[in-house]
Amino acid sequence: MSIEETAEVGVVSQESKNFALLTWIGTLFFGFIPGLIVYLVKTDDAYVRGQAKEALNWSITAIIAYVAAFILAFIVIGAFLIPIIAITHLVICIMGAVSTSKGNDFRAPLTIRLIK
Repeated sequence: MSIEETAEVGVVSQESKNFALLTWIGTLFFGFIPGLIVYLVKTDDAYVRGQAKEALNWSITAIIAYVAAFILAFIVIGAFLIPIIAITHLVICIMGAVSTSKGNDFRAPLTIRLIK
């Protein structure tokens, strides 16, 4: 490894990668809670805070979609939307976990970005 590669500005530490990875995995199982906790606690690490914000925004978007699907379940279409939302939640959380394990920034598609 050359000196230029080690002095690269965009290098993310392994600890930051692990925190971001755990945030996305926690989002998969516990919804918005892990993203909110990491967002409020890890104020010193910009990478982790950014990924926690993205996970939190995705969780809020998923909650809004679940509520809309639940309301639409009274006219039957929501019953078909709930599994689609669940699969989308699974896929986006896995994409976030894989991306952050490599140290890349991940921007979840289909997300309403309420937290800037």
